[in-house]
Amino acid sequence: IDDKEKVQRYLQMIKEENKRMHAQVENVLRISKLEKNELDISKEPRDVTEIIEDAIEHVSLIVEDREGQVHQHFNAQRNTILLNEVHFTNVLVNILDNAIKYSPAAPIIDVFTENIKDFIVIKIQDQGAGMSKVAQKRVFEKFYRVDSSRSSSTGGSGLGLAVAKEIVKVHKRTIDASSIDSKTTFRVILPIDSN
Repeated sequence: IDDKEKVQRYLQMIKEENKRMHAQVENVLRISKLEKNELDISKEPRDVTEIIEDAIEHVSLIVEDREGQVHQHFNAQRNTILLNEVHFTNVLVNILDNAIKYSPAAPIIDVFTENIKDFIVIKIQDQGAGMSKVAQKRVFEKFYRVDSSRSSSTGGSGLGLAVAKEIVKVHKRTIDASSIDSKTTFRVILPIDSN
């Protein structure tokens, strides 16, 4: 209690966890509205690099606490896309959160951007537990947990990636997941805003 720096750090963690729990409740409401097409998602041109950096900042305390690292490999030259900043940040935070949760050791996460034709591809790759072929097909389903035996220790509701998929779908874009050995890669493909 006398170590003010440590107290401040833990208070910050409690605050972040409180926000995360609030976000879980929001996820339940959001996915219901998304499925009924009741969620208004206004979009504007934004630099996707800034959105990614913001999402990484959201999870930085948890990564740091687990002695992990997030490496940025931003190779895309054209970065402006039409999106909803709040909802799209949520997509990336959900993917990063999963990468952290399912890394048994200190999480090592690589975030890549690249341009392919008139698209920007965002790849988030972890070196965690990996996913089976079945899990890769089902990972975006509501309430699906890759490893139910770890559900109590990892936390979450199995909604984060389902919400991510719905938000990406509303943006009329693509999200997918693949896993080779212990490396899992989530990929989001978005068209570049040409205006």
